[in-house]
Amino acid sequence: MKSQIVPVRYFAQEAAEWIVGIVQAAISERGLCRLALAGGETPRAIHEALASRKVDWNRVQITFGDERCVPPDDVDSNFRMAKESLFDRVPIPEGNIFRIRGEIVPEDAAREYEDKLGAVAARFGETRYIHDLILLGMGPDGHTASLFPGSPALDETVRNLIPATGPKPPPQRITMTFPLLNAARKVCFLIKSPDKLPLVEQIVAGEKDLPAGRVRAESVTWLVG
Repeated sequence: MKSQIVPVRYFAQEAAEWIVGIVQAAISERGLCRLALAGGETPRAIHEALASRKVDWNRVQITFGDERCVPPDDVDSNFRMAKESLFDRVPIPEGNIFRIRGEIVPEDAAREYEDKLGAVAARFGETRYIHDLILLGMGPDGHTASLFPGSPALDETVRNLIPATGPKPPPQRITMTFPLLNAARKVCFLIKSPDKLPLVEQIVAGEKDLPAGRVRAESVTWLVG
């Protein structure tokens, strides 16, 4: 595994530029970029910066690293944030966006999403869906996606998505698991808070006790603002 810290001064703009480079390379090499978006509010400005870049959105397939168990128009919905900041601003086909249905029973939502990704993986001859790039955040407790310290979700070794519970509202979530995260070609952590740098440095040095430290994809980049 290759892991590196990349300091950025103009966080949203430089992160968007870095992401576009990965997206364009994937499209050039494989004809399609499979991109997973991070939740929360940190990616909003990055999405807005992405919307002004030249990207062949017809060749980008969007997934979500996690979702809150709320309707898609709820203020806490990761889908809503991405729709407002990115999807409504770019010509991406609706069928290219794989939404986690947070409004239905969590177990059903997780199974449905797993089946959707599994069907795509089967068409590519993959045993597990392979993302070209997964974008993630990290909380001050070291959680990423909705994989929180002490959660049973940390021990999942087979399924790609499962229901999970977070410590803050809304607690019910659907999250990608480590088997799916670690199957990605590239993972990028978006770290806007420089006060998280010591934690990032610990993880890059080999700390595996924290959830974010257990992301061991082929290539892991930490963009730190």
